[in-house]
Amino acid sequence: MTALADSARRVLLLAIDVYRHQPDTARWLHDQLRRLDEPLRVAIAGKVKAGKSTLLNALVGEQVAPTDAGECTRVVTWYRDGTTPRIVLHPHIGTPRPLPVRRHDGALEIDLGATSAEECERVVVDWPAQSLRTTTLIDTPGIASTSKDVSRRTVAFLDPDDDTPTEADAVVYLMRHVHAQDAAFLEAFRDQGVARATAVNTVAVLSRADEIGGGRVDAMFSARGIAARYRADPTVRGLCQNVVAVAGLLAQTARTLRQAEHTALAALARTARDDLETELLSVDRFLRAGRDAEVTTEVRDRLLARFGLFGIRLSSSLIRQGADGPAALATELVDRSGLRELEQVLHTQFAERRDVLKARSALLAVDSVLRSGDGTGHHQGPLTREIDRVLSGAHEFTELRLLSALRSGSVTLPKRDADDGERLLGDAGASPAARLGLEPGTPSNEVADAAYAALERWHRHTVNPMLGRATTDACRAVVRSCEGILAGLGTLA
Repeated sequence: MTALADSARRVLLLAIDVYRHQPDTARWLHDQLRRLDEPLRVAIAGKVKAGKSTLLNALVGEQVAPTDAGECTRVVTWYRDGTTPRIVLHPHIGTPRPLPVRRHDGALEIDLGATSAEECERVVVDWPAQSLRTTTLIDTPGIASTSKDVSRRTVAFLDPDDDTPTEADAVVYLMRHVHAQDAAFLEAFRDQGVARATAVNTVAVLSRADEIGGGRVDAMFSARGIAARYRADPTVRGLCQNVVAVAGLLAQTARTLRQAEHTALAALARTARDDLETELLSVDRFLRAGRDAEVTTEVRDRLLARFGLFGIRLSSSLIRQGADGPAALATELVDRSGLRELEQVLHTQFAERRDVLKARSALLAVDSVLRSGDGTGHHQGPLTREIDRVLSGAHEFTELRLLSALRSGSVTLPKRDADDGERLLGDAGASPAARLGLEPGTPSNEVADAAYAALERWHRHTVNPMLGRATTDACRAVVRSCEGILAGLGTLA
């Protein structure tokens, strides 16, 4: 744990002592203390049919999240690492109860039984998966649903209308394009109070990215170009830290590819290229072509459900180019789906900031209790002073707030070095190499040389009389980040 996480722990322990005579509050603070030691909580949100469950399956590497329109998709569902598979339903009223663990055709089935979605607070799925050891993924019902109750569950979970902080440390928000409802939701997901960080704990994903390019083999190139334009858009920059294009269905299928599917795709790849392209002009054409072909209509129907037209077209092309086994094809499909780029973004912008985001959630929790004013009187003074002490000494929070201000445009850095400044503040990752724009594994002496050069460069900005006060203060924060890099390397005198 970092010094910041230790400080957040001390604040929580002090708060528990202050509120020891209020059992409900003390119990809730104990929950926040346990949360500090848990994996990072990342919620996956978006409008109905955005592909949330499909992307979650791709990140986990197994089909654990139902992707149909069943009752369970209308409930907030947590996916945690566990030694054995287990599903527990937590109702609003009553005690939690286990649900049967069943799989059908490789996919996990979640059956709520006689309990309706309205009666469920959450469903918790424990599943042995390496990807869940550092991150708990939370699947949320679609916003902008035709059912107001369904949308309300997600909004209430991610953006409580009282002073209670959200249970998610970070959010991956899926969208096809930036619509008004998407912007409104991202605008709403901004914690108030201490360590406010706004866009820095949110990443946007252009889901179903293959549809942007009309299902062409090069569709992902078009989608990545659109994602890059969104990243540069001032409005979007103020709402999320990054925008990534991902073909979610392709990523999920690649992570769970079967030998029989590769065999069927290989047979399609042996079809004359022009004939196959004609078949792939539409779903109906593709299915009709199976009547008298080696790959039957039934098999084609299953391939469509798993790959879509884009995935079938891309897979057959890759097989012709030498992807002669399921493992080789799966690797190529994952690379081309955009999933690896998303995983890298989640690692650098969420996982590397785990302790900062966790400490932020803890301080928000204590701050919400203080602002509730539930009668501890003079005992609140030491607690308030301790929070102020942590905040004043935590440069990590300064970085988060400044990055958010830079992304929203309310503060600017010298234009020529703006990208360099954001990177030094940790925009591309928290490691020294990432901050300095160096390759991972760069020798420490080269990292130190680059850090000293950056320190000198940004110190010159702080004494530039042509810069405004806000910009100068921002430059001083960048200088402090450079000093932090050097201190971490043990080279700062």
